[in-house]
Amino acid sequence: MIYTKIKGTGSYVPKKVMTNEDLKQFVDTSDEWIVSRTGIKERHIVTDEFTVDLAEKASLKAIEDAGIDKSEIDIVIVATVTPDNAFPGIGNLLQGRLGLERVMTFDINAACSGFLYALEIADKMIKSGAYNNALIVGAETLTRLTDWRDRNTCVLFGDAAGAMIISKSDTNSIKDVICGSVSDSDGHLICNNVDIKDPAVNAVSVQDHIHMNGREVFKFATRIMPKTIRDLLERNNMVLDDLDYIVAHQANERIINKAARDLGYSMDKMFLNISKYGNTSSASVPLAIDEAIKTKKINKGDLFATVAFGGGFTWGGAIIEL
Repeated sequence: MIYTKIKGTGSYVPKKVMTNEDLKQFVDTSDEWIVSRTGIKERHIVTDEFTVDLAEKASLKAIEDAGIDKSEIDIVIVATVTPDNAFPGIGNLLQGRLGLERVMTFDINAACSGFLYALEIADKMIKSGAYNNALIVGAETLTRLTDWRDRNTCVLFGDAAGAMIISKSDTNSIKDVICGSVSDSDGHLICNNVDIKDPAVNAVSVQDHIHMNGREVFKFATRIMPKTIRDLLERNNMVLDDLDYIVAHQANERIINKAARDLGYSMDKMFLNISKYGNTSSASVPLAIDEAIKTKKINKGDLFATVAFGGGFTWGGAIIEL
């Protein structure tokens, strides 16, 4: 029987920090307003880096942490909604940066749930026997899509990357991964593509910004996160007390608080780093897991759950033994 495990983790954030005080310079807001509604105090933003740069730096840290040679990686999956190009994908560019030859690489877009989707794919592909070591990455430069005039959204987002090496194992460490979606046909959380071009005019394409119906996103998130945890526990004949920790997508501290209350789970065992980074979309979960491990919140032998929701609407969750 082939099993899987986390072999190594890594993360990276850009050097430039934008605080809530900084935001006050160009949008009608305040530190108190932002913190009370989101829990966010600051976020990191790119200035002279691209998504592939963030992905590369996080990946190198994960590879070092795993203690493997880069040549042992035989598949690369990158979750992102902010690729640097329509094509080639970040996975393909990252392959070149890492000097990997003749490996399968591809990007996926499941918004903030993207990393859990990547984990599900890597887990199943390794368990099929076709692959041994997968590099999975969540990398975003969301501030490139941010409308800095919209105080309801510009306060939320930051840039980051997180990476993991998932490897073949003799022990069942990645217990279960589940993902799903329900169509957001009403566009409650959306960033439109460039307009269709009139060949006769051939105008320069203009990229849209992120648009969000906060009320609907909150309702979806606070329903799906507890449900996903309960579904995972039920599928694996476990109870909530079996979990040493939960690492949730860092979108909004109020969402995480409500999910914990609905589950009946202590906030002391819910990982939080949103105050430092904001919502980094697909980078959020791997960044949080890496930080939880590096700060000894999660230790070898601990059983933890991770859960995310995102635009689409998508969701994902996993139960993992470190």
